[in-house]
Amino acid sequence: MESSCTDFGIKDKHIKGDGVITGFGRINGREVALFAQDFTQLGGSLGLAHARKIADLMDRAIEAKIPVIGLFDSGGARIQEVKASGVIPQISVILGPCAGGAAYSPALTDFIFMVEGISHMFITGPGAVKAATGEEVDFDSLGGSAPHSEKSGVCQFVAKSEQDCFRQVRELLSFLPQNCEEKPPLDTTSDLANRPTPVLERVCEMDPKKAFRIHHVIWRLADDYAFFEIHQNFAKNVVTGFIRLGGQVVGVVANNPAHLGGALDCDASDKAARFIRFLNAFNIPLLTLVDTGGYLPGVQQEHGGIIRHGAKLLYAYSEASIPKVTLVLRKAYGGAYIAMGSKFLRGDFNFAFPSAEIAVMGPRGAVEILYSRDLKAEKDDAKKEALKMKMTKEYSDKFASPYQAATNGSIDEIIEPAEARAKIVRAFQVLRTKRDPKRNPHKGNIPL
Repeated sequence: MESSCTDFGIKDKHIKGDGVITGFGRINGREVALFAQDFTQLGGSLGLAHARKIADLMDRAIEAKIPVIGLFDSGGARIQEVKASGVIPQISVILGPCAGGAAYSPALTDFIFMVEGISHMFITGPGAVKAATGEEVDFDSLGGSAPHSEKSGVCQFVAKSEQDCFRQVRELLSFLPQNCEEKPPLDTTSDLANRPTPVLERVCEMDPKKAFRIHHVIWRLADDYAFFEIHQNFAKNVVTGFIRLGGQVVGVVANNPAHLGGALDCDASDKAARFIRFLNAFNIPLLTLVDTGGYLPGVQQEHGGIIRHGAKLLYAYSEASIPKVTLVLRKAYGGAYIAMGSKFLRGDFNFAFPSAEIAVMGPRGAVEILYSRDLKAEKDDAKKEALKMKMTKEYSDKFASPYQAATNGSIDEIIEPAEARAKIVRAFQVLRTKRDPKRNPHKGNIPL
């Protein structure tokens, strides 16, 4: 459609489509609604017909219960309708500038994609920043894909090119249901559900303080060793993404010992909580892999609101009524253990490896507090270290053992690493009918 604009010095000019193209298509054989802002038509800026076309498309998408994808390339401003939140998946693809109020529109959607070198998002541009604060900054440093994927956490995916970006969008959609009244699509796999995972025995043999990438565990558990990671560059101490287990889509939240020892901080709490709320809105089961020494200590974290941010994670887990399976790998200490899908937050099946340590705090730290007088009384350094090791071993056996946790019901079963995939797949099979999507009360997916 064409519209004419009669204000702001552009009288009688015809703007093709009023700067936006809307329509329907198929991705992976499933229906989607799409709109694309056209920067060649007055910079893709907002007009009355422009806004109405997008609003109409979204209304139709909600009625048809299909995902909506927006391709943003505009300097104009618009506020996204929020009634689609948690009802249909909403995806934003930034293919040019997205400035001012327009930046809030993709921020209200579920996932944001950016392309290196061409995508920019900011409320105030470099010129306005310099005028207001005196700071000099270029477009990429202020609102490019790197700062938004690594520092602000605004975008979840970064692509090298537009073609790579569209490929990632298609792959993401393959894990998602069409709407909140459906379950995600099942897939066929030749990977055996009871495939042994003996390589995970190395995790049990590893020093709890030694760093390793949690991705190695996720790959071994997943069908065909495939993991689709989300928010890869932001808050790397927690890893989130999608896998399939026995053909069933499952969301993963996992501590990553390779970054900050897997400790939870403000950003990691927000990242995980937002993802869990998305899973809960769209009936996607949740697997939690725990290997954390606790919340990250320090003045910066306390003043940054770790209590407030950490509470979001607790709330997300406790609110989620989707199937929830948790596996403790090496260590689960303090409040971070409670927050990471524990029985106290209504976990359905909670497993642990035999060598896992589950306690209020780490055995070594606990010994230094509980037996500080005995340790200070020993003047010989070698004997003091030997005494500390002895007390640490006794504390671990008595208070931090997964068998102790199993006696009080916070762990359902202690499993062998080689059986981990089979046990987890079976647990999700049992839970497949836990929640009927048709009866699931709609809850919006607020940006955290």
